[in-house]
Amino acid sequence: MTSEELLQKVRKIEIKTRGLSRNIFAGEYHSQYKGRGMAFSEVREYQPGDDVRSIDWNVTARINRPYIKVYEEERELTVMLLVDVSGSRNFGTVSQMKRDTMAEVAATLAFSTIENNDKVGVIFFSDQVEKFIPPKKGKSHVLHIIRELLCFEPEHTGTNINAALQYLTNAQKRRCTAFLISDLMDAPFCRLQVKRGEVAPVVIASRKHDLSVIQIYDRRDAELPNVGLIKLRDPETGKRIWVDTWLDDTRTAYAQAWTAQQNALELVYQQTGINHVSVRTDEDYVKSLMRLFRN
Repeated sequence: MTSEELLQKVRKIEIKTRGLSRNIFAGEYHSQYKGRGMAFSEVREYQPGDDVRSIDWNVTARINRPYIKVYEEERELTVMLLVDVSGSRNFGTVSQMKRDTMAEVAATLAFSTIENNDKVGVIFFSDQVEKFIPPKKGKSHVLHIIRELLCFEPEHTGTNINAALQYLTNAQKRRCTAFLISDLMDAPFCRLQVKRGEVAPVVIASRKHDLSVIQIYDRRDAELPNVGLIKLRDPETGKRIWVDTWLDDTRTAYAQAWTAQQNALELVYQQTGINHVSVRTDEDYVKSLMRLFRN
């Protein structure tokens, strides 16, 4: 991709996603993600109607009159985007590849963030953290993020979502709003697989941060067409196999494997309380993001 082509693509995504963030998502984002954190402000004397759970018992015992703690909303948020750059994102069979949809979704969230004067950062990950862009404000920062979303090429092709979540937990000491954007082609994450005695990184991250998952997938991730004998290649391992799609058993087994993965993910969401949506590459992601904001 030449620099001129890159600039044109950046501009195209900016126009589309910035318009969405301003005209559609701004209110939903503001109402759902602003003021989640609470910072201690002061103590004052208890007044009838105050929540008794806010009583500061140390001050109350010292002064011998009831006092309560007063908190203020932390109006400025930090938003972290965890973007999957593994080999499986380079797949698409209808209108665009998964990587393109991921870029648009991430850009929309980034513009929604700066429209509310919040900071946004990005973690690009494969089977390791490939790049970390620290959270900042401003349009120029978001345009830098979009350029990276479009042209960043990782050193590795595998997927390790747990490593990305662990990095998030270590890098972000204060609570933030985090969006995991991935096709979720990662068995250990889908099944909460960890060593005995350890806590899954997704459990820790969901407790420390406001974590949401946006699954990006292609229709052929879920079902095989009946097109005869075809040769398939795993984009993460490079392994190639011949598959006979004429056979009903083959297509059924493929669909069942997808269903089993989605059921495993649902269990992860239930156990962690994570908010989540799925976006197919040939469908409009606007409704899915609106549903995510409103859940």
